[in-house]
Amino acid sequence: MTAKRPAVLFVCVKNGGKSQMAAALMRHHAGDAVEVHSAGTRPGTAINAQSAEAIAEVGADMSSAVPQPVTSELLRSVDHVIVIGGEAVIEPVERMTAPVTTWHTDEPSQRGIEGMERMRLVRDDIDARVRALLNDLTEAPWVPFRG
Repeated sequence: MTAKRPAVLFVCVKNGGKSQMAAALMRHHAGDAVEVHSAGTRPGTAINAQSAEAIAEVGADMSSAVPQPVTSELLRSVDHVIVIGGEAVIEPVERMTAPVTTWHTDEPSQRGIEGMERMRLVRDDIDARVRALLNDLTEAPWVPFRG
């Protein structure tokens, strides 16, 4: 019998930066061990170029990603919902069993840090959180949460 791999959804507002970074980093670190999704509450039209560049610097890839909307079907299909930042809000939908966790990530622009320096700091904060989540998901025999 093959164990079901955990499914994670990363969410932010536009789905062009932070949630896509998290998804790319999880895919990079987890390979096929985790089913990874990324979506936005009000998706934009393109990926943030600096986010993609910062991700590429560590060997991950989000260059072909396209912003996607959060859907009820997606929320019902995953085991974990990770909201990145305080702007996006996910309301549980009927038959959704995944817990919703919010990561209040570092925002270097609040300290006057901009450009690629900012993006690298954001990437590194998200990367540390993704690695910790991956460790939690793969450290012991995984059992999906079913409220």
